[in-house]
Amino acid sequence: MERGMFDVLRYRGLSYGFYLTVIVVFVCAFFYRGGFNYSVDFTGGTEIIFRFDKPVKLQAIKDVLQKEKWDGVVVREFSSHDYTVRVRDFSSDLQGLGGSIRSQLERGLGQQNVEILKVDSVGEGVGADLAQKSIWAILLALLLMLIYIALRFRFAYSIGAVVALAHDAFVIGAFFLLFNREISVDVVGAVLMTLGYSINDTIVIFARIRENLRTSGSMPIADVVNLSINQTLKRTILTSVSTALVVISLIVLGGEALRGLSIALLLGIIFGTYSSICIASPIMLMFYKNKEA
Repeated sequence: MERGMFDVLRYRGLSYGFYLTVIVVFVCAFFYRGGFNYSVDFTGGTEIIFRFDKPVKLQAIKDVLQKEKWDGVVVREFSSHDYTVRVRDFSSDLQGLGGSIRSQLERGLGQQNVEILKVDSVGEGVGADLAQKSIWAILLALLLMLIYIALRFRFAYSIGAVVALAHDAFVIGAFFLLFNREISVDVVGAVLMTLGYSINDTIVIFARIRENLRTSGSMPIADVVNLSINQTLKRTILTSVSTALVVISLIVLGGEALRGLSIALLLGIIFGTYSSICIASPIMLMFYKNKEA
């Protein structure tokens, strides 16, 4: 290996250990939380984001709504003034239902003005169907990428790419479980975008590996992989940093309605870049060597 290059493969044991840790955290958090905290998009019902003119306690909001006999009340706090209220009631007249809850909160909490920032409502059957289709969309995306890379490169490359993509999905899922954040349609879309972003970085590295293998002569394949990663490292990091800066601005300025989407995208960019460099190629090399043997 050339002097001054970063030996990625030297630390692949740490990468595998981190991967296993992510999976363990994901599984433990999943069972501890009893599953994901799905938004109204999947569970059905009505979700409203309120802004109060005076600070209010979360329990006070819940007490008022339970007193008014709303079913399945869930309240989440974003700040001392902004709260999300979810109820199982469904209505085609969103503004009417939201206005009714707002009036009850104004009376029960003594608020002068409660502002409705956003209202979403989904039927229970539609939500269940949407959840099933979201899972199939992610699995289908992984399968199609597996087939494409197997045809475009080799099967060993496709295994490395899909294992890396699964890592990215596990990281996002573990974060949302640990912090009990909602899984919405926006978050599912962010996961799919993350898979596309990550696979782009991975294919750039794989293409360079394949190109170098043709001209490497008797160079060991591990050295070819390290050389290829280092040749594309600067481009990969610069692209990821510039993209991450845009997403960070969206987290800071985009408001709570876009917070889940923004967080999922940022996690995808950071760990998608990491997995493209530290997981995809080492996994590919593992299967490549076995195949050659």
